[in-house]
Amino acid sequence: MKTPRILIVDDDPGQRSLLDSFLRSQGFDTVVADSGERALELLRAGNVNMMISDVRMPGLSGLETLRRARQEHATLPVLLVTAYADIRDAVVAMRDGALNYLAKPIDLDELLDSVRQATGLSGETPLTLADDRVLPAGIVAKSAGMQAVFRDAALIAPSDSRVLITGESGVGKEVLADVIHAWSARAGGPLVKVNCAAIPETLLESELFGHEKGSFTGAHAQHIGRFERANGGTIFLDEIAEMSPALQAKLLRVTHDGWFQRIGSNRECRTDARVLAASNRNLEELVKQGRFREDLFYRLNVVEIHVPPLRERREDILPLAGLFISEFAKGRARFSETVVASLERYSWPGNVRELRNAMERAVLLSGSEMILPEHLPSRIREAVAEPLAPVGQLEEVERQAILQALRQHRFNRTETAKALGISRRALLYKLQRLRDLGYETGPS
Repeated sequence: MKTPRILIVDDDPGQRSLLDSFLRSQGFDTVVADSGERALELLRAGNVNMMISDVRMPGLSGLETLRRARQEHATLPVLLVTAYADIRDAVVAMRDGALNYLAKPIDLDELLDSVRQATGLSGETPLTLADDRVLPAGIVAKSAGMQAVFRDAALIAPSDSRVLITGESGVGKEVLADVIHAWSARAGGPLVKVNCAAIPETLLESELFGHEKGSFTGAHAQHIGRFERANGGTIFLDEIAEMSPALQAKLLRVTHDGWFQRIGSNRECRTDARVLAASNRNLEELVKQGRFREDLFYRLNVVEIHVPPLRERREDILPLAGLFISEFAKGRARFSETVVASLERYSWPGNVRELRNAMERAVLLSGSEMILPEHLPSRIREAVAEPLAPVGQLEEVERQAILQALRQHRFNRTETAKALGISRRALLYKLQRLRDLGYETGPS
């Protein structure tokens, strides 16, 4: 069968790059357009099997592009994508012949499912990578959750798309940013990191965009900001939710077209820096509360990767602990059986950061090659005496909820995931686990 060719239409270079690299990694041929007008030209040239178009673009909108495409290509499958989930636009799009209507940030599983159905390659084949990626030394991903995280990272790293990394404090969001940069075409360029919560608000604008000599009291020399220093590479904005509304507006502009001004200057500067952002807070809730700009949220969140807490990836606990012990003890220490039990039972509210600190403490106190319970903080040491959570009961409740939601939504994975309040990818992972245990989960 001839490889289907997909036309990707989006005025956002990061979004185009993401969809282009992802669909190519899944075996599709692609062609890209930055406007509706250019898309129509490519359609007239022929040899396109499907079109994926953003809705809101300068010039011809996605809806108008759809209408005009229908006049010459009545049977062309069209998938519309937008950051603004407007049900009225969705109704109009479906009436005018759109195959489906997806909201940003795009769920890549849902996108792939729609593309496969439209091109006659239906089925829920697991995602595959275009090439083999090797995790850098010091990275642990024994759990299925972290393997999925790094699989997503491998898919999006080659693109220039902006990425929002979410997860609790201490889970390793910065480590993930390091890996994305290392796997990208920008790996030879700088990786500049900014902790927005650690820099005083009065200094953060200068740190990001720079300032000219004499622009404010204490500005004794010109200062080059971190966006400028990240030119040709990547900038990682950690704790993005702590940024003030005024700075959010300036960040919106630089993420849109790369242009900014140093404090005290009227001259426009430009940077070619890929933006990775991270937050341990729920930005969607902050948007609803009016504390974070909606347009900036969608600008940063071309694709989202959620890093699960350590308590949900217990297969990683002992390998991580061993890694940290080897680092601090130069490979000479080992754990007693009671220590192993404590590490496995403890809930790790501080996640990987807390585990690392606990291992550093244990090495300092041990004075020998054996880590014993008394070398651990009391809260961790006492975990071994606590009864285990009724995992079996919890798994049974989850299983029943999933199966009931599946039946209610006629085994539609996307609708089931929405009803359960989880991502479609998380649902597919849970369904695979249930199938492995012998449960019937409907058509696979």
